[in-house]
Amino acid sequence: MTSFVQSSEAMPIRFMRLPEVIARVGLKRSAIYQRMSEGRFPKARSLGARCTVWIESEIDQWMRDQISHGLKP
Repeated sequence: MTSFVQSSEAMPIRFMRLPEVIARVGLKRSAIYQRMSEGRFPKARSLGARCTVWIESEIDQWMRDQISHGLKP
């Protein structure tokens, strides 16, 4: 039997901009930034003066964590 375990190192890193993060997680901008400041949402990274991104795998992990912890607000 073949195992399909993927290493996180083998998966490409993908950046997400704010509109995509909002669409993916269903939170508004203010809720995302509030939770980031409280340490309850993945931190954004700055790629330049006017370019903020999130790492897709961190957003995906946050979503899995919300499901496993019963979607607490």
